Amino acid sequence: RADQPFVPVNCAVLSTSSDLAHDQLFGHKAGAYAEAKTDGAGAFTAADKGTLFLDEVTELPLAVQPQLLRAIEEGQIYPLGTIKPKPTNVRIIAATSCNPADILAEGRFLSDLYYCLNLLYLILQPLRKRREDLRSIAAMACQQFHEKGRELTLSPDDWQAVEAYDWPCNDRQFFNILKR
Repeated sequence: RADQPFVPVNCAVLSTSSDLAHDQLFGHKAGAYAEAKTDGAGAFTAADKGTLFLDEVTELPLAVQPQLLRAIEEGQIYPLGTIKPKPTNVRIIAATSCNPADILAEGRFLSDLYYCLNLLYLILQPLRKRREDLRSIAAMACQQFHEKGRELTLSPDDWQAVEAYDWPCNDRQFFNILKR
């Protein structure tokens, strides 16, 4: 799916409203609600034949989770305002910064959805435990800065400080320090 769309969805933003989450994920038909003047494509439609990245998936409202489960299992979605299913073909990647076992125990995430999503489970260790990634992250950052007309080089003293630091906020913190 390399040449196909990659659509990231920040599920934490959708945590406060089941209607908003449903609309953003599955779309709507014109007239489904007062402001819906035209059809609206959701993330599943935007990612068709590509990848849908559900970041902080455990933050999705409980009311939307059965619909997500059905969409994944059946390969079809139901936009707001329709009872006719729409086929979808997406690869799902889901991430969370929470311990899924805790969220399941609290009853905030459907166990069926968890097991549906949990085909390949990866735990990304904190940056302090994978210091070998520091140089590749820095190289990527330097390349991005170069493309924007900014140059960044790290001296041996800089690298000594980078490697000595614990990086409690992981990759994002390191990248932003480089940016600064």
